[in-house]
Amino acid sequence: MAKRNWQDQLPEWAQDWLEVIIPGGQILLILLAAWALQRLVLRLVDRAGAHYHMPLELTVPINGLLRWTILASALLLVLERLGVSATVLWTAFTGFATVGAVAFFAAWSVLSNLFCALLIFTVGPFSLGDTIELLDTAEKPGAKGRVIDINMLYTTLEDSATPGSFLQIPNALIFQRVLRRWKGGQVLATPSSTPTAEATPNAQALVPPGRVVGNSD
Repeated sequence: MAKRNWQDQLPEWAQDWLEVIIPGGQILLILLAAWALQRLVLRLVDRAGAHYHMPLELTVPINGLLRWTILASALLLVLERLGVSATVLWTAFTGFATVGAVAFFAAWSVLSNLFCALLIFTVGPFSLGDTIELLDTAEKPGAKGRVIDINMLYTTLEDSATPGSFLQIPNALIFQRVLRRWKGGQVLATPSSTPTAEATPNAQALVPPGRVVGNSD
């Protein structure tokens, strides 16, 4: 009743515009909230990227994904304020979600490398200038070299066995192997010799969780 009396006190021309003014104000508030949330989230991502020294190749896709997620959510709310049926919105959302899920599984190998690149920069199992070796077990030699580049898909090593050549290792593979690490600046062993835990006390073997390291038959 209070709301009806408040509307009755307005001029007649204003009462005719209430159906436009109220939804318009709500839409404006939704857009302002989406803009503020987008700025806040992107600023947090930029600070995290600067803190963990993440490259632009990694932070730019993350910023784009968050930006489009916020814009899509704001668009759905705006359409609801404009009177679009919730059933139509839900049908459209489930359709886009299905297409997104299919695309996600189709590009899983690429996305796994992107996620592992994020882990490399945040967890820091190694860094540029370090020498690493990927092993099936701690006793068998594997791909070995100095880390010269880390991007969204590959970690590039300067091959210690073949001077002048480079190894491009998928980031996801790094978290599936035993990783032996030498800090940057240390001298590598000759390619013919296989370092062991006793011969290289400065080497660190990083074993993925749940992986059993031992002699193979």
